[in-house]
This record gives sequence, C-alpha cells and structure tokens, in this order.
Amino acid sequence: MSALVEVADLSVHFEVRQWGFLRLGAVQAVDRVALTLAEGESVAIVGESGCGKSTLARTLLGLHRPTQGEVRFAGRELSGLRRGELRAYRASAGYVQQDPFGATAPFLDVRRILAEPLIIQGVGRDEREARIRAALEEVHLTPVEELLGKFPHMLSGGQQQRLVIARALILGPRLLVADEPVSMLDASVRVEILELLRRIQGRRRLTLAFITHDLSTVRHYAERIFVMYAGRLVESAPVDALLDAPRHPYTQALLGAIADPDAANARRQRELPAGEPPSLLDPPRGCRFHPRCPHAMAGLCDRDDPPDFDVGERHRSACWLHRE
Repeated sequence: MSALVEVADLSVHFEVRQWGFLRLGAVQAVDRVALTLAEGESVAIVGESGCGKSTLARTLLGLHRPTQGEVRFAGRELSGLRRGELRAYRASAGYVQQDPFGATAPFLDVRRILAEPLIIQGVGRDEREARIRAALEEVHLTPVEELLGKFPHMLSGGQQQRLVIARALILGPRLLVADEPVSMLDASVRVEILELLRRIQGRRRLTLAFITHDLSTVRHYAERIFVMYAGRLVESAPVDALLDAPRHPYTQALLGAIADPDAANARRQRELPAGEPPSLLDPPRGCRFHPRCPHAMAGLCDRDDPPDFDVGERHRSACWLHRE
C-alpha cells in the first residue's frame, strides 16, 4: 500500500509564559516522532492522558504547526500550504472529536451543522441537501426528515456522535482522525459506534487513525498500534503482535492494567510501575520511562535516548533491553 501520511522527526512544543511575557519553558507535547500511515490503513495511537497523542492528531490535521520536522499528506508538506491549499487539505482530512455535544454549535440544527463544511467549500444548495441526507443515512441517523430540524441537545449521546461522524465524512476525506470517539458514551453505544466506523472505513478505504487510551478494544478495529509515552513513540507493531507479545516495558504495563473478568488473565496481571508520567515541561534525560521502569539500567537508560530497535516483523521498540 502506498503511503498517505508521512511524519518525519516531528516535534510540537508549546511555550509557557507567566503574565504574558515571562517565559517559563516549553511543553514538549510531541518530540521527535516518526511514522507512516498507508492508504486505507486503520491504526490506533494509544497512551495515557497527557502523552501527546491528541496533539499529534491535531498536527496531522494541520491544526498545530510543527516546531520541527514535517507532516506530508499524499507527498505534500502541510506547513508549506497556502491558505487556499490548506482549506482544500481540510476537505481531505476529517476529524471526530471526543465530546460530541461540545463539538457542535448548540444554536444550529442538524441540517445547518452538516451544511457548514459544504458552504465553506463552495458546494451549491441542491448538492448540499443531497449530501446532507446521504451522510445521515450512512451513519444511520434516521428518519432523516425528523432529524434535520433538531438541535444537538435534542439528540442522545450516540446520535450526537453519529452527527459528528457524518460531518467529518461529508466532504469525502481520505484521512479520518477519531480522537477518543467513544470515551463519553455508554458501553453498548460504544460498540455500535466502533462497528460503524469500521464499516465506513472498509467501504470507503479511508486511512483511519484512532486516538485512544483503551487497549482492550483496539484488536477489533486497528491493523497497527503506535504506543506513545511522554511525547514520544515507544513501540509500534501490527495489532496482534503488540497485544500478544509487547516488548516495551511501558506497553506491558498498559496491557497489565486492562480490566478483564477472565480469571486466568487476572493471574497474569503484572505489577504496574510506581510513580506518574513526567512533566513535559521538564522531561527526564535519556529514556523518558526510566524513572518508572523496573528494568532501568543506571548509566544508560537515565543518560541516552534509546533508538527504535527492530524486534520482529514490522515491530519496533525504543528500549535499551533490545540492544543485543
């Protein structure tokens, strides 16, 4: 498969200031990340809250400018796009936000919410109406005629998220970024939304990037997993390889934290590392996981950044344990 998105040596840092002028430092939200997403591929980007995965997602969408490095979409570098070109790119990249109610204007009805991106792109009235109805049908928001005049507060949580998905798809994107799209929904509705996204991705051959902290469900919708910790990618692999045989201590800890009612799995539970993720305003030297890692080697892990080691087919882990 050809590459649709290419990320090279990407860093996104945010300055922190006091009283507007006193510089306190920079939050290293994303630091030296490299990855490639293939056309039609579904991937999951996982990690704890604050690890930088949402910042990475918004940078892929062109909403944040890189501090260094680059993001290429279909061979074109995003930061070099002019305003008109950037608007065209945003028609090629859809975004499903975490909070469906907060992602929609409460004073606009369903028809107007879906019409907005079409109006921005200059789509005529008749075509707009046809695409709005088709989008609602695709995400199973029916009966369409009843829903067109409703406002977001009149919809259930699941209906609100389907509306957000419809808006993200209405311009026919090639890339869809879904940032924790089911975290605010009931368990039964989560399954429906994940199944919906998986069917749409397969039918449209979308490149789909899920941002999530929940490793328990990724096997059902992702082909590859990227694991982030403290702004960096620490492991990447095909989904079965990573879930069945994680190689980085942090990934092993994440999997050990999954709640599973199966008794055999409970006996395999690992001790979770003590401590908290580091501040991205002043991250530790060397491997950023070393202060919590049970396998940390003094004089190495606390001094030098580990490279990505090949530990299997398309399986890479940034850990000094794999240096031999």
